[in-house]
Amino acid sequence: MTEAPRPTLRLDKWLWQARFFKTRTLATKLVAGAHVRVNGAKTDKPAAQIGPGDTLTFPQGHQIRVVRVLALGERRGPATEARTLYEDLTPIKETPPATPKYEGGGRPTKKQRRDLDRSRKPPLE
Repeated sequence: MTEAPRPTLRLDKWLWQARFFKTRTLATKLVAGAHVRVNGAKTDKPAAQIGPGDTLTFPQGHQIRVVRVLALGERRGPATEARTLYEDLTPIKETPPATPKYEGGGRPTKKQRRDLDRSRKPPLE
């Protein structure tokens, strides 16, 4: 009784199909730069074979993404189809509070500027 071989796919191709990167070339460059971990081990081979159950860790934008491969895609389809290929394990970070916005009306008029200057300068004596 022989086991069926585990279905696998190239790492760069899967990252592209799952829509983490806009082009396959970008995915290849990230993997070749040794910025991707497969099951905790760094890899620099775009042709590394991955399959369902593998965990990938890689940077995307300003965050580190952690995803578990659930399925291998047949094609690079729509985003709804791509979301079925993985489970997102990325820890949710608290977003910093937004910076307070200036409530003024923009640039002061000349009259407002003169008033500001008068209020800032001490009287001459």
